[in-house]
Amino acid sequence: MTDLAYEQIKADLAAQPLFENKTWQLSPEAWRLTEEQAAELVEIGATCLEFHQALETLYLRAAAGKNLLRNKPLRAPWVLDYLDRGKPADLVAHARDPRNRGMFPSVLRPDLLLTDDGFVMTELDSVPGGIGLTAFLNRLYSVQGSIIGGEDAMIELFYQSIATRRPRVQNPLIALVVSDEAATYRPEMQWLAEQLQRQGRRVFCMRPEDLFPLEDSLFFDAEGNPEKIDVIYRFFELFDLPNIATKEFIMSAWNVGEVEIVPPMRPFQEEKLTLALFHHHLLQDFWVETLSKRSLKLLRRLIPATWVMDPAPLPPGAVLDAPSAAGRPLNSWADLIGATQKERDLIIKISGYHETAWGARSVVLGSDSSKQEWQAGVERAVAMAESSLHVLQTYRKPRRVRHRVFDREQQVREVDGRLRLCPYYFVIGGETKLGGALATFCPPDKKIIHGMQDAALLPTRVFSLNEVRA
Repeated sequence: MTDLAYEQIKADLAAQPLFENKTWQLSPEAWRLTEEQAAELVEIGATCLEFHQALETLYLRAAAGKNLLRNKPLRAPWVLDYLDRGKPADLVAHARDPRNRGMFPSVLRPDLLLTDDGFVMTELDSVPGGIGLTAFLNRLYSVQGSIIGGEDAMIELFYQSIATRRPRVQNPLIALVVSDEAATYRPEMQWLAEQLQRQGRRVFCMRPEDLFPLEDSLFFDAEGNPEKIDVIYRFFELFDLPNIATKEFIMSAWNVGEVEIVPPMRPFQEEKLTLALFHHHLLQDFWVETLSKRSLKLLRRLIPATWVMDPAPLPPGAVLDAPSAAGRPLNSWADLIGATQKERDLIIKISGYHETAWGARSVVLGSDSSKQEWQAGVERAVAMAESSLHVLQTYRKPRRVRHRVFDREQQVREVDGRLRLCPYYFVIGGETKLGGALATFCPPDKKIIHGMQDAALLPTRVFSLNEVRA
């Protein structure tokens, strides 16, 4: 295996900054996965799509007031309350529009933590950042061989996952629309567009205000000439939609079939509380009936125990389906404030449709918080529940692993850390294709793993036992 030199990595990244004002630790080698881990990643991708398909069935049948099971009564109108809470009526209607049936995110990215028991999936993102960065790193480290997905798979699969949404248009014009809220990621989207343009693909990165209507269609100004847009890849969260000045033009063009929107604007697909629904005791028969046995088994292993922090009052003798506090079951979520430090091995985070729902901005890790911070986190979740629900999730601690990184003197050192792995699955023709996986390697004292300055961001490669012996 060929190590990458510090000067080479630094120069290549400096020539093409992929995140606005962001830096991270560098490493001479890609993250190494075993052949078994790589095979499991492929299986996880297919399972994530199957979960989304089952989730759509759950949501739409609940919306229609239909029974959820074939041979047994089960209705769950409360699922709609959870998934639609706080969303505007027009967006909810759009999500349920029959033309959106069977429309799933084009890119799925679970957040996987490597624990002593294997991978744990803490979230499933459908508008993920890091696509361009992972594609760039795959190219940069491809000299080491066996890169997950291959040297250019991220770029090609990203394109196919969007272009196939407009199958009757040859070489469709694709607009990668990045909002100001998501501006940090604009450089990597611009880079992706440039790579595809070099292949003769009509892909352009732009701001929402660059769009304008002509008759029923959407256009943008391409060097003084109006060009008709066939597909919008929206790189903005749905909570940001009110800030998109051209949203009415976008919706109007979609309504008459002149443009496709990828991923679809269906907020129920972007809620973290869907992981809590998977564990909800009232829905177990639905998941058993709807999911394959293989996917059901895998999801039960992957998804840690998760609960919706719904503060609806209970009768005096009733208790919540939730962890205990001070050794006693909870009658209300406020009781969670009294949990001991040991009992607070839990994470609170907002479910979605809110500006703090991405980038770990709403996350409170109980075991790493003071009593006051924990109380504030619980009280905030209860106070916001009328418009934005939070989830509570069991914290599964990532295990310590080792990897080589460059220190401040640009010398290679093998250090301890913890790992988050983000595989990118591209949905094409009803199947998932693994394009690459971004490894975030953090210092061991960091409890919440995300892209921080003292973390290393790396592509992944497969290594064999023979390579280890060599």
